Amino acid sequence: MEQSATLDIETLKITQEQFILASQSLHLQRPGCDAVYPVGLYGWRKRCLYFFLLLLLVTMIVNLALTVWIIKVMNFSVDGMGNLKLNQDGIRMEGISEFLLPLYVNEIQSRRDSLLVLRSDKNVTLNARNEQGLLTGQLTVGPEAVEAQCQRLEVRSRDGGTLLFTADEEEVIMAAEKFTVTGSEGAVFGHSVETPLIQARASEDLKLESPTRTLTMEAPRGVEVSAAEGSLKVSGRKDLRLESTEGEILLDANAVQFGGLPLGTYTASPRQASQEQTVYEVCVCPSGKIYLSPAESSSTCQAMSNICLWS
Repeated sequence: MEQSATLDIETLKITQEQFILASQSLHLQRPGCDAVYPVGLYGWRKRCLYFFLLLLLVTMIVNLALTVWIIKVMNFSVDGMGNLKLNQDGIRMEGISEFLLPLYVNEIQSRRDSLLVLRSDKNVTLNARNEQGLLTGQLTVGPEAVEAQCQRLEVRSRDGGTLLFTADEEEVIMAAEKFTVTGSEGAVFGHSVETPLIQARASEDLKLESPTRTLTMEAPRGVEVSAAEGSLKVSGRKDLRLESTEGEILLDANAVQFGGLPLGTYTASPRQASQEQTVYEVCVCPSGKIYLSPAESSSTCQAMSNICLWS
């Protein structure tokens, strides 16, 4: 038993010595590292890197300075930019604003204590379109004229309730209580005019004139021409005709005068008769022409006088 234990110990020692020898024989020595390789950027590469870093820093400083300058010049703030303010109701502009392209808005309103002025070098055009984008109304204010293009043009009073003026393709209606023309030449109408009353201003004359054509006044129930505090004068270059188809012509006045009536040839010398005669008789030809004849105890009217023959 002791011999076997001794043999195992010796065998173990031999095995240990063989392992040490084998490990020593297999051990390889590392070669010596005499060369040193530096790690990093040196030389021109380092100078280029520093140059690019410096250029980036300068660019950042210039960009920051320009940003601060733009913010200061444009007056940026939390509420908006300069005269342009943003709020819940929309955009508010103060001062003069210039638009180089079309402006699409829902409502333009000025402040309560100032006017709304639209200016343009050529014209100002306001367009209204429907849901399909078609033009339904247009107002153009140009250097020569103001043009409105729409289906119906209406002008109302201050409160918006009373209609003062309306125009469409068929008619133009003046709904105001009084229409006043202050021009020195009056009003010129190319066609007929329908109105219940034509009245001049106080202490001013009313004149109806047709320089090259006729002047006609018609009414189904009558035409009344009156001068309450003055005289009424009707004159014509040629004939003045009063005609009544079914009724009569009534001259009702304290005195009715016919001036410039011709004198009949009852005597041989009309000049002598006019100098001696002071009372005349009014005679009427069959054609309706009126002339004078010297008045005597009996009628001196002669139907065959030269006045009736040439009438």
